[in-house]
Amino acid sequence: MIHSLTLKNYLSFKDEMTFSFEATNDKKLEEYHVVEVAPGVRLLKLGVVYGANASGKSNLVYAFEFLKDCWELIPKSKEEFTHTVPFLLDKKTPNEPSCFELIFYVQSIKYIYRIEIDNSKILKEDLIYYPGSQPAVIFERKYSKNVSEIEFGSKIKISALAKEEITLKCLPNMSVFAAYSQVNINIVELVPVMEWIQNRFMHIVDPNVNLMDYAENILLKDPQIEIKVLSFLQKADFNISGTRFKEVDQEMSDFEKSNNYKDIQQMMIYEDSAKYKIKKLGFLHKIINAEGKEEFYLFPKGFQSAGTLRSFGLSVLILQALKDNAFLSIDEIESKLHPRLIEFVLENFLKQSEQAQLIVTTHYDGLLEEDDLLRKDNIWFTEKNQDGSTKLYSLSDFNAVNRISSLQKAYKYGKFGAIPHIH
Repeated sequence: MIHSLTLKNYLSFKDEMTFSFEATNDKKLEEYHVVEVAPGVRLLKLGVVYGANASGKSNLVYAFEFLKDCWELIPKSKEEFTHTVPFLLDKKTPNEPSCFELIFYVQSIKYIYRIEIDNSKILKEDLIYYPGSQPAVIFERKYSKNVSEIEFGSKIKISALAKEEITLKCLPNMSVFAAYSQVNINIVELVPVMEWIQNRFMHIVDPNVNLMDYAENILLKDPQIEIKVLSFLQKADFNISGTRFKEVDQEMSDFEKSNNYKDIQQMMIYEDSAKYKIKKLGFLHKIINAEGKEEFYLFPKGFQSAGTLRSFGLSVLILQALKDNAFLSIDEIESKLHPRLIEFVLENFLKQSEQAQLIVTTHYDGLLEEDDLLRKDNIWFTEKNQDGSTKLYSLSDFNAVNRISSLQKAYKYGKFGAIPHIH
């Protein structure tokens, strides 16, 4: 589980800011919200971020996504850009690196990962863990004389040959994790971290992401998940009673022919490679007719509303996060969803999560009135400073917040900042 992310000089985050899942001493709704991942370490399952447009709340979740990409992407050459974007509304910061520190727990062991990176190379990168009460280095990496130098901690058992192989693979614009994934070497201390990165740190969901492609692939791989998805949709008051995959013939495009395009998860190529069968998803709808009897109608996904498709896709991703005890970020969760459905999604996530975590950004201030759903330490705000940078802070930072009768009204009237300044 993630404890905190500290970032500096990335997108709108000019100064060092920290988002934390660490729970306060508040015991409210503890059974649903708080997980003790190690003795005395209490982490939240949910973070909710509010802020005006262009205040930086989306940039916060994109910082998590940037780390995910950095760990996994393998550049073809050392000339490729890293795609980090420093704070640009300043004369000094564009020439300085972006800095990140992620504290997380895997199997009750604490890890601290730090990276300093500019648009062409990684300047520093290290991973520390706590096998006991004292920290120990897994690896330290620095950039010197136009090459990356990697040193492993004294407790890490690795041969000189293996170390050299990883170092040779690690281009200046590539993470040590990405380099390690390319070599046939096993470092015991890295195995749980790599599994966490690959399987329990999910990609961001933003309003423009095509969730249906992902959802269809999951259903094709794991048909059993359909039962849980349908249960979710039916509780959310959809009349969908099932899904069906239908094979249809499709002509191969010139692009597909020229690139020998094959997606073995969804299609079977004919022998002449001019056509293929593709599995298309349909939704089975149940109605009650005039005689009071059930009738079922199958419609393609193109006939479904945007809200239905987004709810379906979100349900698949959230169920995947719950199954894998994974971390998931959703930008603008209210996109195409009814407010009551947002509350339903978050409530079900909290009740079913063991160690899965969710961070969402939203403009839906109605959540602030859901006293039986959220805790004070779930809620964070982003506000734009006069210099265009983002300030990040928690509702828990405010004194006497428990004496406020309506958090929604207090937020609406600017008591916590993080709202548009409309004149």
